[in-house]
Amino acid sequence: MKLDYDYLQKKYQFYKNQLLNSTIPFWFPKSYDKEYGGYLLMRDEDGSLLDDDKAVWIQGRAAWVLATLYNTVEKKQEWLEGAKLGYDFLTKYCFDADGQMFFHVTRDGKPIRKRRYFFSETFYVIAAAAYAKASGDEEAAKNARKVFGNCIAYATGEKKLQPKFFDTRPTRGIGVPMIMLNTAQQLRETIGDERCDSWISRWIDEIEKYHVKDDIRCVAEQVAPDGSLIDHIDQRTLNPGHAIEGSWFMMHESKFRNNDKHLLELGCKMLDYMWERGWDKEYGGILYYRDVYNKPVQEYWQDMKFWWPQNEAIISTLLAYTITGDEKYKQWHRKIHDYAYTKFFDKQNGEWYGYLHRDGTIAQPAKGNLFKGPFHLPRQEWYCMKLLEGFLK
Repeated sequence: MKLDYDYLQKKYQFYKNQLLNSTIPFWFPKSYDKEYGGYLLMRDEDGSLLDDDKAVWIQGRAAWVLATLYNTVEKKQEWLEGAKLGYDFLTKYCFDADGQMFFHVTRDGKPIRKRRYFFSETFYVIAAAAYAKASGDEEAAKNARKVFGNCIAYATGEKKLQPKFFDTRPTRGIGVPMIMLNTAQQLRETIGDERCDSWISRWIDEIEKYHVKDDIRCVAEQVAPDGSLIDHIDQRTLNPGHAIEGSWFMMHESKFRNNDKHLLELGCKMLDYMWERGWDKEYGGILYYRDVYNKPVQEYWQDMKFWWPQNEAIISTLLAYTITGDEKYKQWHRKIHDYAYTKFFDKQNGEWYGYLHRDGTIAQPAKGNLFKGPFHLPRQEWYCMKLLEGFLK
């Protein structure tokens, strides 16, 4: 396999510099909430605070980032103490009496909102596990495994989520097996859990069996319980960035399993299908929503460029190139990298803008809110840096 090592070396230095000298310094240490714990992450383009509420899932994501940097990049005391701020805040304030986590709390941890999904819990698991590895805190490890068990129970329907809701058109969504797959991967790679391998295989099988559609070259976001397509506007909606994120989870698992050929092929298929559907041939970048049959999409932001699909495509294309050596993936990586760092990166203040119009102009300049914070971008730069670091040694 012939690879362009000069290209990879330059990208390694680039991602390392961006992560450690731009992205992380934008958020930390100024976002540490020394008074109440956790992080103040709703920030304008210059880093000034817009709101002091806290999105629980983003608190977990930020704690994971800090603990992961400590575990894998440098034993920096600030990062360890910062991870503890997040872990302690989540553990103390962000669980309701029924064991389910809140979605949105005040600065001092008073609940504002719960949601009917359990993504806050999945990010708690990876944060607690990474912090446990960094600190040696056995209670954090115990909590990570306990909440992972709760997530399995929610995913299988053994435990019911509150608030209650109903849907007379039952569907399978790719979101649950995808998030649980990556949660289990992170748990396994930090503190370990004997349940991980079997559940990872189960969630991979579910995604492949029900959501990957070879006949029409797509990865369906929602399908009927038997995996068939549902010809209604909501269920026809595709999210290319989400499926591309899932593609690199598959390739990552392939590497973990000694370059498992089937998982590599599955991950590459998912990337191929959704790059074809998601890449904007006119302006560049990954579009937010598409329709299975190329019909009009309901959501008005369907053709915008959000930050995180670009992050996931950067990881997936680079991972595919380094594993397969296929020149196609190098060219795709170059395209998405150049587009994203030209359009999203704020050279003056650091970090990325979150929301662009289709033509690449900035829709609004905030860097942090209830949905955007220090996760997709630092994870992308960290993952690519570590991937290339290991590869170039």
